[in-house]
Amino acid sequence: MRKTGSAFTLLAVLLAAPALAAEVEFYQTVDRTKVGTDDTFRLTIVVGGAPDGATVQFPTSKDFEVISRSTSTQMSYQLGSGGSGVIKRVQKYTLVMRANRSGNLKIPGAVLSAADREFKTEPIAIEVVKGRLGPDPAQAQAQRRANNPFAGIPGFNGFPGLGGDDDDPFGGIPDPDIPRSDSDLFLKESVDKETAYVGEQVTLTLTIYSRVDLSSVDAVNMPKLEGFWSEDLDTPTQLAPEQKVLNGVPYHAYLLRRRALFAVKSGTLEIGAAEADITTGMLFNGRRVHRKAGAIAVKVKPLPAGAAGLNVGRWRLSSEASQGQVAVGVPVQIKVTLEGRGNLKNAAVPKLTGPPAVKIYEPTTTDKLSMGHGILGGKRTMEYVVLPQQTGVFTLPGLSLKSFNPETGQVEESKTDPLTLNVRPGEGGTNVAAVSSTAAADDGAPKNRLEAGGLKSLRHTANFTPATSAVWSRPWFWPALAGPFSLWLLVGLVSALKRSTNGSDPESLKRKRAKAARARLAAAEKIRASGKTADFYNEVEKALSSFLEAKLGLPVVGLTRPQLDHQMVAASISPSVRQQVTGVLDTCDMGRFAPGMGETSARSRALDEAAAAMEAWDTK
Repeated sequence: MRKTGSAFTLLAVLLAAPALAAEVEFYQTVDRTKVGTDDTFRLTIVVGGAPDGATVQFPTSKDFEVISRSTSTQMSYQLGSGGSGVIKRVQKYTLVMRANRSGNLKIPGAVLSAADREFKTEPIAIEVVKGRLGPDPAQAQAQRRANNPFAGIPGFNGFPGLGGDDDDPFGGIPDPDIPRSDSDLFLKESVDKETAYVGEQVTLTLTIYSRVDLSSVDAVNMPKLEGFWSEDLDTPTQLAPEQKVLNGVPYHAYLLRRRALFAVKSGTLEIGAAEADITTGMLFNGRRVHRKAGAIAVKVKPLPAGAAGLNVGRWRLSSEASQGQVAVGVPVQIKVTLEGRGNLKNAAVPKLTGPPAVKIYEPTTTDKLSMGHGILGGKRTMEYVVLPQQTGVFTLPGLSLKSFNPETGQVEESKTDPLTLNVRPGEGGTNVAAVSSTAAADDGAPKNRLEAGGLKSLRHTANFTPATSAVWSRPWFWPALAGPFSLWLLVGLVSALKRSTNGSDPESLKRKRAKAARARLAAAEKIRASGKTADFYNEVEKALSSFLEAKLGLPVVGLTRPQLDHQMVAASISPSVRQQVTGVLDTCDMGRFAPGMGETSARSRALDEAAAAMEAWDTK
């Protein structure tokens, strides 16, 4: 009975062995059979229903290197004969590999070793060419879906914070190649586009890819950017890792720098290699390593015909006036705004123009940079002070700005509407504004204006006293000097008469008045320290006006700029001196009407310019 039982037991084991062997599932596959030497590919080894204690030996070959390895396990339930259930375990081993040489190569078979037998997969033939072929589009899409756990769920595809591009600081930048050396920690610089127009933004990103723990980045040396205008977009102050899968290999990506580059010339421009000193590990296990990224090149195309010299980007121009109806001589503020995407610091804005009856001062410019979706842009605001010189209805022409949009490859134009100023008479029915609306005589006389009736007479402020008679002109002196001294007295009398009359000739009067005008600048110097901006500029303007009256011999208060310039041309004053004089008068006007001219530096500059104008006049 014992022998018979043993025989039946042995027979049952032998009959069950083929069934057991049939239940084992063991094979290997690759995602591509043709790759480049710079490409990575996946080798998947599937083991299903393996007996307990079985081990897998992965294929090894000097023709291939294994970059990463991962394992996943799935459990399935199957109904057997008689209604009994069987739980089956399937293990998948995924190896990310890269070929070391080109040619028709073979991946050896994997080996599964059990207690009583051994299984082996078939080798896989793979064609390897030099260079990079890139991933198959269908595989790339499948990879992106595999990396996004919410892909395919309605309402979650690209939802912010759940795998969308808006949350990816590396969005728009292609995955870099994994270097053959230092594959666990490497530095990579990349651009969002390899071809661009002159003036079009190219975003440069410097990133650390690591599969080890990082402690700190001790130093970063950015590459030389010859041929580019550069603006900083992002410089993180702390290491913030982002999960990134490169060719199937998981990495921590650390953003170091991101800059906006605008090429200033066409051709193939090279961006040099960046370098960084990095400390890995923690505390006493830290190790400092040096990494260097590879240089990259950008092909820059010249702007198309008709677009040379234009702003590059998407720009919109607008303008607005503080008021449309104003009294003569009252300033109006006009704001011209340029906003859009592109290199704002290099953008050109057309100047505001108007009829001669409207004085337009140089604008105050303010730039405000902004960034959206990694694209640099901003807003430029130019504030003009416009001073109507006479009554009437005047139109400031609209502005036009043409720019080249690299996204569409077309020249686009933005226009503003014309601005109309309705200038009414000023206080007292004045129809024409004076050059100086605040200048007044020293004795408190009314202000002089050029009105429709002509130029009013000028009230001089100087007071002259008659010269006292000399001692020798008295009656008792001549009898005392009779005789041989008569001739000497006659010569002395003639000399005295000449000296007394020299103080009242026209040239002497001009010199005295010019000297007095210079003295008025000292009064302006005292007012400057008091902080009374309007009083200061009034005093400087009165000093220069008095100086001009003394030099030209006619009243200048009430003359327009062209009339004043005509008088200086008639007096043979050089163009440079005329420009200095009108510049000081404009500065005084700006000091009363324009913002920002009340600063101490601006007042000091106005005082120096007035003194220089007087000095240049005397040395003309």
